[in-house]
Amino acid sequence: MKKLWLLLVMALLAVMLIACGESEEGNTDGSTENEAEASETENESSASEEESNKAIDELSISFVPSREPDEITTATEPLKELLKEEMANLGYDIGNVEISVGTSYEAVGEALSAGTTDIGFIPGGTYVLYDDGAEVLLTSTRAGLTNDSDNAKDWNDNKPTEASDEQVTYYRALMIAGPSEKGQELAEKVNSGEELTFEDIDSASWAVMSTSSPAGYIYPALWLKDNFDKTITDLSNKVKVDSYGSAFARLAQKDIDVMVTYADARRDNADTWQSDFNREGTIWDETNVIGVTSGIYNDTISVSKNSEIMDEDLKTAIQQAFLNIAETEEGKEVISIYNHEGYQKASDADYDKEREAQEMVQSLN
Repeated sequence: MKKLWLLLVMALLAVMLIACGESEEGNTDGSTENEAEASETENESSASEEESNKAIDELSISFVPSREPDEITTATEPLKELLKEEMANLGYDIGNVEISVGTSYEAVGEALSAGTTDIGFIPGGTYVLYDDGAEVLLTSTRAGLTNDSDNAKDWNDNKPTEASDEQVTYYRALMIAGPSEKGQELAEKVNSGEELTFEDIDSASWAVMSTSSPAGYIYPALWLKDNFDKTITDLSNKVKVDSYGSAFARLAQKDIDVMVTYADARRDNADTWQSDFNREGTIWDETNVIGVTSGIYNDTISVSKNSEIMDEDLKTAIQQAFLNIAETEEGKEVISIYNHEGYQKASDADYDKEREAQEMVQSLN
């Protein structure tokens, strides 16, 4: 009997061990199967995320030559990676960001119209001339200045011009007289409180920018119209320059007496005035404002209507990308080349006043 009971106990234990083993094997197989399913789901999710980003081989950006082209190219180099990163977060994988500086303001406008560049950093004046092929997305904001009077003497009494904490959406153009004998003569008359005559203005040699430049042509032309019922085309001695840097160089060398530029471009050229242009005095001592225009709406970031890759979704992504970039320290450094400090969303109607200015200039020409 003892042997019989022992055999029964051993048989029962064997059955229990087999059952436990099968249970553990079943749990192991189930766990492995669950892990495989989870891994497969994760891979599918990752693949789905990659597929959700639209691939674009190249996105091209053109800048107007408001400063020396090499200076703009160097300063904007970091923009390539910044834009790639932001666009990736917004659903676009950009293969290459191509940056170029146009030979003129018109060249960038024409490139936007033709669709040979996708994005253009252009002033309002250029935008309204080429709005048949360009669409504005953003307007720049920048720090205001400690000088904002429409009276030229006020600018000379409060030199040097400094930045203020206020963000503004407009700027003014200045007529700046240099260290030449005629330039100093005009400045002395303004600073003594006398009004300039057109004969005074016409006796000087002038440097102007291309006809689509707001600060370099359009608004100075309106200033001449408002004050003397004349325009730039009526000036006897004028020369067209390709950049404000070139104009300052001519002013320093006394090749010209007066230049037109944005307020206050002297801040950007204070160092080169003495280092590169070999002037003994400072730019603030040797130059004076003889005329101030009304406010000019700030520069735009515009896109081409005729670009092969441009659609509404891409426009929205580009708009948001630059808004985001302008919020970063590295981004602020890049856009400072144009004295931009931020951006706000823009509409075509924002530039209606600019159209009025352009129409007047065109009629005068």
